Amino acid sequence: MSLEQKVIQTLRDTRKTLAVAESCTGGLLCHRLTNIPGSSEVFKFGLVAYSNVAKTIFLGVPRTTIRRFGAVSKETAIAMAKGARRKLKSDFGLSITGIAGPTGGSKKKPIGITFIALATGQKMACLQYHFKGQRTRIKSQAANQAIRLLLRSINDE
Repeated sequence: MSLEQKVIQTLRDTRKTLAVAESCTGGLLCHRLTNIPGSSEVFKFGLVAYSNVAKTIFLGVPRTTIRRFGAVSKETAIAMAKGARRKLKSDFGLSITGIAGPTGGSKKKPIGITFIALATGQKMACLQYHFKGQRTRIKSQAANQAIRLLLRSINDE
């Protein structure tokens, strides 16, 4: 059974729902989760909020958060996860923001830096990663880690 299948099955078994907000992965996480039959029972919302304007308008990320910390930051990832969860009153809100490259990196925020956040009614978690490789590899690694974080969290609930 794949990680995606485990996530969808566990959400179904626990009667929990999920909302996702992606940036650097461009919908890859939603694609992988919605490929699983029965995902429509638990997957409520998926948004690719690639621009800062989309993060603000659709997810409620404060402009001040993006200005102060940047679109690729722990603070923005947390606000994205909370916003996704709140939009459709889901049990879990999962977000990914990062720099997949090959351009856009800096000394402070190099290519591969990624923040993955998960919001529940009780808890908030945000992990920082620095993935290596080409753009598609970075996106794949980010989606994999997001799925792992979600699965661990569902099992801990």
